Amino acid sequence: MFSLKGKVALITGARRGLGQSAAVALARAGADVIGLGPNPMPETASAVRALGRSFTYAEVDLQSSSAADLSACVDTLWQRHGPIDILANNAGIIRRADLSDYGEAEWRDVMTVNLDSLFWLSQSVARRMVAEGIKGRIINTASLLSFQGGIRVPAYTASKHAVAGVTKAMANELAPHGITVNAIAPGYMETDNTKALRDDPQRNAEILARIPMGKWGAPGALDSSYVYLAAEESGYVTGTLLTVDGGWMAR
Repeated sequence: MFSLKGKVALITGARRGLGQSAAVALARAGADVIGLGPNPMPETASAVRALGRSFTYAEVDLQSSSAADLSACVDTLWQRHGPIDILANNAGIIRRADLSDYGEAEWRDVMTVNLDSLFWLSQSVARRMVAEGIKGRIINTASLLSFQGGIRVPAYTASKHAVAGVTKAMANELAPHGITVNAIAPGYMETDNTKALRDDPQRNAEILARIPMGKWGAPGALDSSYVYLAAEESGYVTGTLLTVDGGWMAR
C-alpha cells in the first residue's frame, strides 16, 4: 500500500526542514521529485537520488513571483518532466512583532509566500490535472494557527487560517475530477521558524507544558502523513486538515 512509483511530486520549500523531509519521504515511496524554491537544494537532491529517484531543482522566488510567473513555471515543468501528480505547498515564512509594531512589509511578505503563491501554484497545477484527467493530489501546509490566534504573529495566523479555508474551497471544486486537496497542520516542530521559541527558556517551557507528549516534533513526524495523502489509497479523503501535534489540539 501507499506506493508512489511512477508519480512526480512538486514540493515548495524542500531545501531543508519539513519540506526536505517530505521530499525524501515521497521519494522513498517511489516518487520522482521537483524541488521549487529560490536557492539550490543539493542536500535534498543527494538524499532523493540516493533512493534511486530523480530530483530536479526549479529556481523560483515565491516572494517575487506573480500568478503569471507561476503558471508559466508549471507549464515549463509539465513539458519537461511530464504530468505532476502531487503538489506539496510547503514553503512558508513567519515574521514576529507586537501587534502595534507590525509593519506593512512584514504582513505582505508573509501573505505572499504563505497564501498567494500556494493558491496560484495550486490553480496552475489543478488546471493541467483537470485538462489531462489526472487524479492528482494537492497537499497544503496549515498550522495549529489555522485554529488559534497565537501571539506576535498576526500575518502568519491570518495566512494559515486562509490556507485552511482555501484547502476546503479547492477540495469542493476539484472533487468531481478525482483530485483531492488536503492540508497537514504541524504542531510545534523543530524547524528554523521555531528556533526563537526554542531558544527562549520561558516560551519553550510554556509550549512543552501544553503538549501532552511533552516534546517538540521532529521534521520526520510528518513523513507518513505526506505519503498517505499523496497515495491512491487516500482517494476518499479530501478537504481535511490533519493535525500532527503531539496532542496539542486535544488539550
